[in-house]
This record gives sequence, C-alpha cells and structure tokens, in this order.
Amino acid sequence: MNHSGGVEVIKDKNGIEQVVLKNSRGASLRVSLYGGQVLSWRTDRGEELLFTSSKAIFKPPKAIRGGIPICFPQFGNRGTLEQHGFARNKLWVIDNNSPPLPPNDSNGKAYVDLLLKPSDEDLKIWPHRFEFRLRVSLAADGNLALISRIRNINCKPYSFSFAYHTYFSISDISEVRVEGLETLDYLDNLCQKERFTEQGDALTFENEVDRVYLSCSNIVAVFDHERKRTFIVKKEGLPDIVVWNPWEKKSKSMVDFGDEEYKQMLCVDGAAIEKPIPLKPGEEWTGRLELSVVLSS
Repeated sequence: MNHSGGVEVIKDKNGIEQVVLKNSRGASLRVSLYGGQVLSWRTDRGEELLFTSSKAIFKPPKAIRGGIPICFPQFGNRGTLEQHGFARNKLWVIDNNSPPLPPNDSNGKAYVDLLLKPSDEDLKIWPHRFEFRLRVSLAADGNLALISRIRNINCKPYSFSFAYHTYFSISDISEVRVEGLETLDYLDNLCQKERFTEQGDALTFENEVDRVYLSCSNIVAVFDHERKRTFIVKKEGLPDIVVWNPWEKKSKSMVDFGDEEYKQMLCVDGAAIEKPIPLKPGEEWTGRLELSVVLSS
C-alpha cells in the first residue's frame, strides 16, 4: 500500500474490509476485498462517478450490482461457469509483497495491491491455477487506474475471458452518447451474439443495449450533456468494449436493480471476450484500465 495521499482500511456492515484511497485534493476511491470491487469513485467536490443500485445486495455470495465488478475467468454466460465467473464474489487479500510495477504506476498515487488465488472449491469448477494481482490506484489528478496481472502457475496452458464491468453514474440515459466505436463490428447479445457493424457517428440510447464491440481503439469517451462531463476510458491489453444498459423491461426483472435505475447508469467495459486470452505455464497477462473525467462548460 502506498501513502501518496491517504490509505485507510475500514469494515462494512458485514465485517468485510474495504480500502479507502484519498489524494491530496480530496478525491477518493473505495474498494471492497469482496470481489476486489471498486464501489465508489468521487471527485474532489464529493461527486460520485460510479453507479451502485439502491437495491444492491452487499451480502456474500451475491455479486454487488454497481461500481466496477471484475469478470474473470468468464464473461457473461459464455462458458460453463456462473454468470461473469467467480472473481467478483470471492474474498481477496491485501498483497503487501506484490512484484513491482513501473514507476509511473506508483509515483504520486495512492494505491492498494490485492491478490486472489483459487480455492480448492474454485479448482473443482475451473481446474486452472492462477495468481491474480490487482492494483487499484488514485492519481493526484483524480484518475482511477486498475491494473490486473494474471499469471498461469499451472503446468498446462489455459485461456480466459475478462472485463472491468464499469457502471458509470449518468444524468439520464437519453442525454448520453458514446464516441470511439464508429464503424466497428460488434456482437449483439440481444440477437444470439450475431455480428453487426456500427453505422452511427456516436452511440445513443433509446432501448436496451447489450453489445461487445470488437478490436476497439484504446480510448472511448462517454459524453453526459446534462452534467456537462465526459468520462474517458483508456485501456491496454483489452481489445473489446462492452456497452450495456438493461432498459425498462429487463430492469423490472432484476431483484437487485430499481425499476427506473436504468436511466441513471451505463456500463462501458474494457474487456477481452471475443478471443479468450491464452496463457502458457509461467506466463503473465496484464490488462489496464484508466478512467478520467473531464468537465465541460
């Protein structure tokens, strides 16, 4: 853990540890050891940038609806495991002996390193040994960064899918547009994963959207006209972008999601889904996500 800014460990009402990171300007991040999941990201003015449902269930083994759940080793139902894999509903530990990262990932940042290793139960359902190291950091400018390093400590190769399933807090879904996905192919999960090509200059929302955009550029922007702010999503090692909003009908079918809450959220995920990531024995993969927010007048 680094103390460029503040790092504090607290407990939630179920006794699960959470790490609070603060920078010198007063911006903050809160990450739960349950799922290694970022639950809150606030500006120096105290504005919450991530959406969490008012009906979210914070009691294991349920996944928490909001923040940034980590989908590993499977995304969605594309495999034999539970929806989005098991990393998001396991207890992680603080890793005080994490192998070093480049100085740019540490200097001037408040950060915590977390570690997940498979339990015997996990190995029964997914028989591949791994070490999953996650660094969560908050920079002096308030940017949030997530760096995942997944190492194969098996004697056999395997592959996995991955996503940072980021729930952005927005003013109103009808006021939002996403840029950076023009002309790209996408798999439409509402049409049996059929492949289409994005025709519009920007993606806007009038109904349910559940898509995996393929071979994206490493920067995507989410413009919120009403709040006069733009989220910038930068990614490395993650070729795909997931865009999801459940809209009205689906919202009513989810017990941990309010009927009208689809208006206040949009998921835009850095991900590796279409082509699972192969790892040979001893090999390590790194996937990075950096989120920033730009205010416009």
